[in-house]
Amino acid sequence: MKPIRKAVFPVAGMGTRFLPATKAMPKEMLPIVDKPLIQYAVEEAIAAGITELIFITGRNKRAIEDHFDRVPELEADLAAKNKMELLDIVRNIIPANVNCIYTRQSAPLGLGHAVLCAAPIVGDEPFAVLLADDLIDAAVSVTRQLVDCAHQHNGSVLAIQNIQRDHTGKYGIISGDLVDPATTRLNAIVEKPSPKDAPSTLAVVGRYVLEPDIFEHLRKTQAGVGGEIQLTDGIASLLRARAVFGHQYQGLRYDCGDKKGFFQATLELGRKYHGL
Repeated sequence: MKPIRKAVFPVAGMGTRFLPATKAMPKEMLPIVDKPLIQYAVEEAIAAGITELIFITGRNKRAIEDHFDRVPELEADLAAKNKMELLDIVRNIIPANVNCIYTRQSAPLGLGHAVLCAAPIVGDEPFAVLLADDLIDAAVSVTRQLVDCAHQHNGSVLAIQNIQRDHTGKYGIISGDLVDPATTRLNAIVEKPSPKDAPSTLAVVGRYVLEPDIFEHLRKTQAGVGGEIQLTDGIASLLRARAVFGHQYQGLRYDCGDKKGFFQATLELGRKYHGL
């Protein structure tokens, strides 16, 4: 497999579960202690060796672009006040060797469609996908774990975790055969099955490493659950032609698309890293 240098961040969603906070602010800019959600995902990708960050945006998402841009007036003010620690923080949100690229998803047609919007930028290379709603605290970047697994097994890799059976209707669920203690080669993936129909309790969470073949499969994918083009359906098509694996990552996931998970992340990361 070629080196994995690009990561896609689908950030076009409306964030309706956090209204009214997200009426004028992108949900990805909601802060967990002192950093917005999207920055946690970006830092994870950079720790995995990613050098091109591709943001799939929509209306009212300008704040994301501004966050990762330089602000000369702020930097000059901090320098004048000798606040060098803060100056270093704002100057180094993105390392100098990392590029940000922004493109729009014209309509809310689903995660699969959002990933497909990145095709002209990604080209013929494997790439990562990170959903900022899933904040994963890990000693080794989860994206790094997936990249290593993809190179080891020469295929696409999805982050998976074991869940309670009565929660299967919230996730894509896989089935397959173990190839090592943490890795399963998929033979099926189903989007949000009922507990009685779920083939397992291994759920896909918001981290992927995908071969560029996925784009051709997404182009042929019809609207599925919710009337949207589901990434799960594209992966279900891909695995009939190429090896796809699920990897049980090491780390603690917070579902920050949910108010309860967002509060837990704020509380526990605040305690762990800031002594709050």
